[in-house]
Amino acid sequence: MKAAHPTLPALGFGLGLRTDHYEAILAEGPRVDWFEAISENYMVGGGRPLRWLERIRERYPLVLHGVSLSIGSTDPLDRAYLIGLKALAERFEPAWISDHLCWTGVAGRNLHDLLPLPHTEEAVRHVAARVREVQDFLGRRILLENVSSYVSFNHSAVPEWEFLGAVAETADCLLLLDVNNIYVNSHNHGFDPLDYLRAVPARRVQQIHLAGHSRSGELLIDTHDHPVPEPVWALYAEAVRLFGPVAAMVERDDRIPPLAELVAELDRARAIAVGTLAQAA
Repeated sequence: MKAAHPTLPALGFGLGLRTDHYEAILAEGPRVDWFEAISENYMVGGGRPLRWLERIRERYPLVLHGVSLSIGSTDPLDRAYLIGLKALAERFEPAWISDHLCWTGVAGRNLHDLLPLPHTEEAVRHVAARVREVQDFLGRRILLENVSSYVSFNHSAVPEWEFLGAVAETADCLLLLDVNNIYVNSHNHGFDPLDYLRAVPARRVQQIHLAGHSRSGELLIDTHDHPVPEPVWALYAEAVRLFGPVAAMVERDDRIPPLAELVAELDRARAIAVGTLAQAA
């Protein structure tokens, strides 16, 4: 029987959960509404990661964010992975589960990268069928995140934003909109990031990611090792105007600063959202 997909909550403003901050989170009780945990870090039989997650989950809402679902791959879905993910979700009761609109491996090998897909009707049908299978197995809607990219496919038939929207509508899933990735791709592929935002189906947007990037020659690279830059903050304000008070969070995966610095960035996201919504009222 097809699983029911209830409306998900609006959580407010969160941070990516990183090992560097475990102790500070419990000692300081920072002004963070929720945390996003990387699913694969906790899909283990036991040990310290799960004990830390249990303690943090007692105090804060949690969402799970995966990097290995490989929803766009032509390999069969990894049943063992899905069983482990479902068990983790049943144990920690996350508000939602997300992963990336990409492929991460082929022939059973994980390439440990988030690789883009061609923007074609065939790819939409392929991905949507796999998303529906995952959602039925988990008994919940999932969120798909737009990824950064550094190449394009000659046979892509539509822009990235149309592809993203088509997958979400066909699969009946939700979106994790990474505003930094939109900005990075707009630079790398030469489009207006506002065109992207305005084309995304607003009712599908459940969460927003905010992060920094680096430059490598002519390209911007989604490295998550810098503070959120000004152009991304400006794009986030436009996203708030378009999508309303969507749950938003700051990501940092390298050069991780003290927790207080990330909380300060999160406070800026909160202030931008409050001010933007007040102007629109």
